Amino acid sequence: MAAQCCCCKGPGAEAAPARPPPEPPPALDVASASSAQLFRLRHLQLGLELRPEARELAGCLVLELCALRPAPRALVLDAHPALRLHSAAFRRAPAAATEQPCAFAFAAAEPGPAPPPPLPAFPDAPGAEPACCPLAFRVDPFTDYGSSLTVTLPPELQAHQPFQVILRYTSTDAPAIWWLDPELTYGNAKPFVFTQGHSVCNRSFFPCFDTPAVKCTYSAVVKAPSGVQVLMSATQSTYVEEEGVYRFHMEHPVPAYLVALVAGDLQPADIGPRSRVWAEPCLLPTATSKLSGAVEQWLSAAERLYGPYMWGRYDIVFLPPSFPIVAMENPCLTFIISSILESDEFLVIDVIHEVAHSWFGNAVTNATWEEMWLSEGLATYAQRRITTETYGAAFTCLETAFRLDALHRQMKLLGEDSPVSKLQVKLEPGVNPSHLMNLFTYEKGYCFVYYLSQLCGEPQRFDDFLRAYVEKYKFTSVVAQDLLDSFLSFFPELKEQSVDCRAGLEFERWLNATGPPLAEPDLSQGSSLTRPVEALFQLWTAEPLDQAAASASAIDISKWRTFQTALFLDRLLDGSPLPQEVVMSLSKCYSSLLDSMNAEIRIRWLQIVVRNDYYPDLHRVRRFLESQMSRMYTIPLYEDLCTGTLKSFALEVFYQTQGRLHPNLRRTIQQILSQGLGPGAEPGVEQARAGADSEGDADTPALLLGDEAPSSTISLRDVNVSA
Repeated sequence: MAAQCCCCKGPGAEAAPARPPPEPPPALDVASASSAQLFRLRHLQLGLELRPEARELAGCLVLELCALRPAPRALVLDAHPALRLHSAAFRRAPAAATEQPCAFAFAAAEPGPAPPPPLPAFPDAPGAEPACCPLAFRVDPFTDYGSSLTVTLPPELQAHQPFQVILRYTSTDAPAIWWLDPELTYGNAKPFVFTQGHSVCNRSFFPCFDTPAVKCTYSAVVKAPSGVQVLMSATQSTYVEEEGVYRFHMEHPVPAYLVALVAGDLQPADIGPRSRVWAEPCLLPTATSKLSGAVEQWLSAAERLYGPYMWGRYDIVFLPPSFPIVAMENPCLTFIISSILESDEFLVIDVIHEVAHSWFGNAVTNATWEEMWLSEGLATYAQRRITTETYGAAFTCLETAFRLDALHRQMKLLGEDSPVSKLQVKLEPGVNPSHLMNLFTYEKGYCFVYYLSQLCGEPQRFDDFLRAYVEKYKFTSVVAQDLLDSFLSFFPELKEQSVDCRAGLEFERWLNATGPPLAEPDLSQGSSLTRPVEALFQLWTAEPLDQAAASASAIDISKWRTFQTALFLDRLLDGSPLPQEVVMSLSKCYSSLLDSMNAEIRIRWLQIVVRNDYYPDLHRVRRFLESQMSRMYTIPLYEDLCTGTLKSFALEVFYQTQGRLHPNLRRTIQQILSQGLGPGAEPGVEQARAGADSEGDADTPALLLGDEAPSSTISLRDVNVSA
């Protein structure tokens, strides 16, 4: 804690109290401790040094603010116990301009017997800016996923007067910052680090207004070890060789959770006029071959539907298998797990979903975590419009049927009166917002958006509305009423017809009723792809088995799309345990073939093996787990192994492979092995496609997300998780 210096006080003023009481404004976002509603955040600057050997990030943060009312007593920011704050200071904003170039320098080490390494700092520009003066600060508990940081402000501060708060800190063991030793990368040569901010993790990356309601531009200067490539979610980036630092600038306002960084042995390859992929050298040829030309096709389709792409570049970085989710829509730089590269159709859908977020989620953002469907439901709708434009309606209907099948599976497990099945979910104080992210956020949200589109008649009319909606609200945050009011204003004839009050389909009921969607899309255009799946499933559940197996073996599933095979296997999983003679016949017919397919197919077949205690194919389970380091392909199998008679087998495999797993994943599996799933739990096929942060509440019945949470009863692997 720093004492306030005299330059922040008027003549004769009393010294500020060492522990200032916070100003507790009414909370706009119960997941944020901040006083964001009392200030306007104009810009933030980050000076960062990556210290992989110590697994530590040293930072200097400059917040450029103005108060919305006179003499606020304190600034309250979201922080985290992983952040150690070293100092806070105040500086009046320069008269000429509020944003200064980020200079990178190092302050002197702090006194003491064991001084820490020097911290990055933004020095004053000589003769250009007023001097800094120290501020008192304190850190208080807030929730199990964060703290509140209260910083005293000078008493004479005027409303709308620009000023800066400068914070110097280090972050260690932060849930937002994932440090990987070289052996956890594909190249095994250099350390790797990435950040994951969704939903409320970035408060452990830097102190901030950690709420989607607040957006600002940002700039950063990053110093990293030699030979390490640094990337950030920014519209501009340069490497200053003589200074040995990377400089970044994001020219459009973004919420705190979309500030992202990755550093490691990464190389680029262009895949289009405004896109490139970044990956470890051994992965780069595969990533390039699978996406070359395709991303530009998807961006162009999205622009025809929803207006110009506004972020400049659209690059993709492939992360090691430790990345805790499938993909994250960080602006200008989508993060995606490299494990998905072998599953072409899932890769296509996941990247297109992140492309759609460029309009829905990044440009126009949900103002509260209670309405995540505003980002995910709209992005899922836009994703399916893009796939329809590029791959046809049949493929889109197949993928939609696959996801809705998973939604109904989740509904069956939860029950129709589950409060998390609402689109507007009530977030109770202390609950991590990531726990609200589920298939309803995506698929029930999608169904509501699809219903709105059907009210318009032609989908092109709804595309025109969404284009106008984005243009009106871009770079702001919205609530559901903003979307619905805009919809009715754009279509006055629908407002006159009171479509928002139609019995049984009221907009309010869509938002606040529990249970499945009030209406679902017509997927008949995909029947040419879904009918064979249903027919094959019916054959395997028919009597007599010999005759059914003979008929089924005549159907060549090697020519099927991945989503067809995955849908078929999911149906078999739903019916497990199956009669042993059925499992034997299935293995004889499909096991070798499925073993040659991608991981999305293999894991489903192996879950059938485990859930049915089919010992002849256990060697395939072992081989799969020995080759996988990703939570999306390990957690579901360990969950299933620990609920049946194969827990000793799971322990044996885990002890042989744990050295190749990220510590967070290792802890999660250890928890599964030691606790199991509990009475009555049924592991879900789709679980490990979720998990935005590693701060999940281990005592909360698993809905979703969280590396520290026990295994889940909820099926989420089929979600296009964007955090």
